[in-house]
Amino acid sequence: QVQLVESGGGLVQAGGSLRLSCAASGRTFSSYVMGWFRQAPGLEREFVARISWNGGRTYYADSVKGRFTCSRDNAKNTVYLQLNSLKPEDTAVYYCAAAYGLSSRPNEYDYWGQGTQVTVSS
Repeated sequence: QVQLVESGGGLVQAGGSLRLSCAASGRTFSSYVMGWFRQAPGLEREFVARISWNGGRTYYADSVKGRFTCSRDNAKNTVYLQLNSLKPEDTAVYYCAAAYGLSSRPNEYDYWGQGTQVTVSS
């Protein structure tokens, strides 16, 4: 089992940047694929990015490709999401999640953090 805690959210102007972090407990962090999802008010939770167990493979939603970068440091049990060129439509609660396999589907992730709010003003 793993517990996840996100941090780094905040209020930023359009065009700005943020770096989200997700710290994981436990000794088996490298056993999990890590994903980032987001949920805006009134909308379903959507996939943003994922990174493979050793960080060698990443995959992004089309809406964030080229602007967001996902990375991980298994020695620190932490996964990151760098958000650049932010747009108002990126406003949402961002969640990190852990899964055993590569997936972009929320229901295939077993563990979730509590979320961190990202608000982008125009």
